[in-house]
Amino acid sequence: MTPERDIAHQRILIVDDDASQRSLLQSFLSSQGLETDVAASAEEAVARLQGDPPALIVSDVRMPGMSGLELLRRVRQRHPELPVLLVTAYADVRDAVGAIRDGAVNYLEKPIDLDELLESVSRALGVQRRRTDALPETPLPEGVVARSAAMMDVLHTAALVGASESRVLISGESGVGKEVVANAIHAFSPRSGGAFVKVNCAAIPETIMESELFGHEKGAFTGAVARRRGYFEEADKGTILLDEIGELSPATQAKLLRVIQDGSFQRVGSADPIQVDTRVLVATNCDLEEAMLTGRFREDLYYRLSVFEIYVPPLRERTADILPLARQFASEFGSGKPRFSPAAIGLIEQYRWPGNVRELRNAIERATLLARGEVILPEHLPPRVRGVPRGENAEEAASDSLVSMAEVERNAILHALRAHQYNRTAAARALGISRRTLIYKLSQYRREGFEVDG
Repeated sequence: MTPERDIAHQRILIVDDDASQRSLLQSFLSSQGLETDVAASAEEAVARLQGDPPALIVSDVRMPGMSGLELLRRVRQRHPELPVLLVTAYADVRDAVGAIRDGAVNYLEKPIDLDELLESVSRALGVQRRRTDALPETPLPEGVVARSAAMMDVLHTAALVGASESRVLISGESGVGKEVVANAIHAFSPRSGGAFVKVNCAAIPETIMESELFGHEKGAFTGAVARRRGYFEEADKGTILLDEIGELSPATQAKLLRVIQDGSFQRVGSADPIQVDTRVLVATNCDLEEAMLTGRFREDLYYRLSVFEIYVPPLRERTADILPLARQFASEFGSGKPRFSPAAIGLIEQYRWPGNVRELRNAIERATLLARGEVILPEHLPPRVRGVPRGENAEEAASDSLVSMAEVERNAILHALRAHQYNRTAAARALGISRRTLIYKLSQYRREGFEVDG
């Protein structure tokens, strides 16, 4: 048989107490042509092994009752040749060493990197690694513009994750378009016909945050003249986006954790529990891993929220999107077909856009108003955009500099990976960057043909 035919007949048992994580893994592995089965506990998985055993077990480590490590030991006793891949939200080196010693084929850290997962699964099954998932035929949500390979990869992932029920952490600099990605996830999901409620956590005062999220009863506090449904109730059977999640206070984080765990909460002023079925997406421009280390963000909440993470790269790293976005914004703010002079196009494409898509949108709105329906010229652009060096020599020097910087960065990352035996968490820490940034860079290098997996 060919490797492709072999992989289509492999059955994988996914073991995790988190339904969101089970949904993500099952959706992704099924998209690769693999048969999947799920168990909500290690005890349930042991019972399943009494019958026809799977070709591979993918198990969480920390679960109520029997842990994934104990499951691994049980499997080794009864089925010594059955491969087990462990996944955990807690990067515990001692557990990792013990798991490998006891026979685990690999030890992956949450949030899951799907490329890393597929690589480990393929190796465990002894088949050729391949990716079969693709963007659905469903049109992209209105207003979404993507020409660059980096943004197409983000939307590709959003489509894949959207089909599951998993919680998703969307990260990236301010203004990169995290809300657009959240829109795409909701549009690609089975909940697309339900409500999509967006909450800017940074814009709501802490004194009323609980009431806004969970609602309140009449008379619960001064000014509560009537019962009010909170955002979670409004998003029941749909999706809620908690933007700037890093701004929540510790008290609100604790209340949010309960909703994530069992889907229930009480309105302010009431002791009656309310049950909702709401998919949670969160977005942030801060490093939540660093916030965990400093005690500003709960570790248990982070791992509950970040079943999967999508990193949206800055606009300067997806330059192919700049002009299409500019033209879309010009159409939105002007009338007729927008026109840019060649000099204006050159400035727009050369500028690094530190404010990302939000800054580009504001600049084009300004330019469209000043152009009054005529061709957009350099003088219509903001002064900071017009300040980009011009002239052939300056452009060549800038291009040479960027290439050199890219090469230095790539060499440093690949060297760090080799120095840490391709442990991504350790390499990211040594480089002084977040793990999600490292994963994004490695995906980019893979597309460019570089060997990054050891």
